[in-house]
Amino acid sequence: MRIDIVSIFPEYFAPLDLSLIGKARSSQVDLAVHDLRQWTFDVHRTVDDTPYGGGPGMVMKPEPWGLALDALNSPSAQIIVPSPAGKPFTQEMAASLVPADHLIFACGRYEGIDQRVIEHYGATEVSLGDYVLFGGEVAVLVMLEAIIRLIPGVLGNASSLDEESHANGLLESPVYTKPPSWRELDVPEILRSGDHGKIARWRRDQALLRTASLRPDLLEKVWPTLDKRDLALLAEAGFASPGADVAE
Repeated sequence: MRIDIVSIFPEYFAPLDLSLIGKARSSQVDLAVHDLRQWTFDVHRTVDDTPYGGGPGMVMKPEPWGLALDALNSPSAQIIVPSPAGKPFTQEMAASLVPADHLIFACGRYEGIDQRVIEHYGATEVSLGDYVLFGGEVAVLVMLEAIIRLIPGVLGNASSLDEESHANGLLESPVYTKPPSWRELDVPEILRSGDHGKIARWRRDQALLRTASLRPDLLEKVWPTLDKRDLALLAEAGFASPGADVAE
């Protein structure tokens, strides 16, 4: 996968040299960070101007962005612009981007990038959530972590992806390690039993209850796929949804 990032703060991306992403850059990912100002030609290296129609703040100019994207673009490129007005970024979206040959992330600042740039290149605006950040850099770091960790071979144990939060629409069950007792809190006995069938059922139950309690919006989406045992567990805990379809 080829990844290009354009920003006026390229130093913001130093963390991409660390940990598993840093290792992936040496083998599975060709990642480059570019300073937008290299595509400016005035003495002040200007990348923004006042907005048409008035109002506070500054808008990033189309000229440097056009030159930058022209230089980096390719026939297979998908251009992504972090924006609070964009589509919500999800685990599903991260997975859909893993097969991409070329991703370009355009990091806006101030009031954002001139809309004509987004329209001209058919860029996709993506949002991390219903809030506003100083710029797109932190959003790109988050998205890259979510995408790159899904590339085959990046994680040492790929099976860990199967049971983590959002992999199957639910939150992950609680996790524990040694020692078995810590500050008078014990690891659940079932996890030390060695009975893998019962452990799997316990983890499923805990994932259901955790999702029902913390993210009922997620539970609603997967409700039609739940079996009778799942529904009985949720009903006993007070999370039943009358009228929902039941999967046998």
